[in-house]
Amino acid sequence: QVQLVESGGGSVQAGGSLRLSCVVSGSTYRRFCMAWFRQAPGKEREGVAGIWTGGGSPYYADSVKGRFTVSSDNARNTLYLQMNSLKPEDTGMYYCAADGVVCWSGVAAAKVRGADFGYWGQGTQVTVSS
Repeated sequence: QVQLVESGGGSVQAGGSLRLSCVVSGSTYRRFCMAWFRQAPGKEREGVAGIWTGGGSPYYADSVKGRFTVSSDNARNTLYLQMNSLKPEDTGMYYCAADGVVCWSGVAAAKVRGADFGYWGQGTQVTVSS
């Protein structure tokens, strides 16, 4: 059973930075299509970034492009989201998601837009104050 556990959330002031982590366990897959999503209270879930841990260009939503960086450490089975220049509108619960398929940049974008992932974590809260 694949499990995803996020960590690294917290409260920061606008302009600050946080790094989220997502550890993958319980899988026979060696590479994943993975993504970060977020959901603010009263709003729909939003795809933030996607990546194939086997390489290739990541996908970013326009709202975070230039501020967030997604990366993976395959030796540690961990996905990261480095978030810089945080804004109050970045506040929300952040979830990581995974799927055991290859997803080059264009495929990753489509999967993120469609929230097409089979495995989800429980989330970590990010709060950005002005």
